Amino acid sequence: MTADPRSDPQAAGLQTEHDVVAVGCGPFNLGLAALSSTVDDLEVVVLEARPKLRWHPGLMFDDATLQVSFLADLVTLVDPTHPLSFLAYLRDVDRMYPFYVREQFHPTRREYEDYLRWAASRLPSVRFSHRVEAIRWDDGRFAVHAVRGDGARVRMLARDLVLGIGTEPAVPEALAGLPGERLVHSEDYLHRLSELEAVGAGGMVTVVGSGQSGAEVVLDLLRRNLAGGPAVRWLTRTASFAPLDYTKLVLEMTTPAYIRYFHTLSQGVRDRLVAAQWQHYKGISSETLEQIHDLLYQRELQHGCADVELRCGVAVESSHVAPSGRAVLTCRQRDTGRVFRHETDLVVAATGYRQRHPAFLAPIEFLVRRDERGRYRVRSNHSIELDESVSCRIFVANADLHSHGVAAPDLGIGAYRNATILNTITGREIYPLPKHTAFTSFEVPASTD
Repeated sequence: MTADPRSDPQAAGLQTEHDVVAVGCGPFNLGLAALSSTVDDLEVVVLEARPKLRWHPGLMFDDATLQVSFLADLVTLVDPTHPLSFLAYLRDVDRMYPFYVREQFHPTRREYEDYLRWAASRLPSVRFSHRVEAIRWDDGRFAVHAVRGDGARVRMLARDLVLGIGTEPAVPEALAGLPGERLVHSEDYLHRLSELEAVGAGGMVTVVGSGQSGAEVVLDLLRRNLAGGPAVRWLTRTASFAPLDYTKLVLEMTTPAYIRYFHTLSQGVRDRLVAAQWQHYKGISSETLEQIHDLLYQRELQHGCADVELRCGVAVESSHVAPSGRAVLTCRQRDTGRVFRHETDLVVAATGYRQRHPAFLAPIEFLVRRDERGRYRVRSNHSIELDESVSCRIFVANADLHSHGVAAPDLGIGAYRNATILNTITGREIYPLPKHTAFTSFEVPASTD
């Protein structure tokens, strides 16, 4: 290869060649960079449009914790001796004993982001301020066209690509009638606190949606309510404010054993299972639910607070702005079918995320094979199906919920997926993959005839 990963060949304005170009630097592609950093004959470069690593900054509450163990770092579950493990980070920042004495397997979200930044700072292959404009098919290779932060345009050639561009906030059609000043997606909650504070004690904030993000927003609003803040409403279409199912045998459905089984099923069965298993990855942590209930109980002893109301089994069907300037939601109580109007000053949409459809893929879209719902056709090794004339590969990270099951967005599967991708790219077992990952047997038993 012509490029030296320890320097910046783009500074000379040269076209460069690489084994792999990965687009996006969230935890999954950062993990790919980490695992590939110890492979001498493989050059991976990771491009990120932002000038530095940020991980869900709009939801970076001071006390928020991960919903997975610290073992679900960039590397440990396939290589616990790797120099970029979470434990190596703790040693390097001299926090090993405080973490040990704390006796909490789940790090805070702030600490995990700090770990990610620590790892990124040790990976020359990660290049921030590189915005990908287009990917083209060029004589048997992919050509990645990007713009650096200084305005220079660069062109990188690679045989294989990895897309780790993440998801984007999803706002349902029912809330599309609201202007930006009346609607905040939960992803931007902390960025728009000034608008929340402008609502004031006499106003109302309504949260729509009841996943972990919605619950954390409600928790923050309840604390503000106790301190004299606005009234709070929490609406969800689910039958209850359901907890994340974090029981041990259910967690086995986020293991490689279940992923392998899930991928063998027909797409119709996969879709049915993912819809039924929403509580495995969209529920609320029990700790957060307990904190919310504690605050509701505290309100019983504190007079003068603005009112709070929680309603489950409520679907928001449409929205508009009243002449008064307030947001109006038309809601349906799902059990009875009765319709009611709800007025509020600000709506926080905790309505989840959807896959991005980046414009930079447009030049090669004709090569990509999708299913009837427009989703990538993803092979078991996480590469997507391309036109049969293409010998190179495009791998995806966290765009495979429909093909690999509920583990897809889970940090605990990141290292395993990246090891699978690297083994596939190199054609050899760089990282031995764990075989015994679950006590549950998912497949049909072998015939005993």
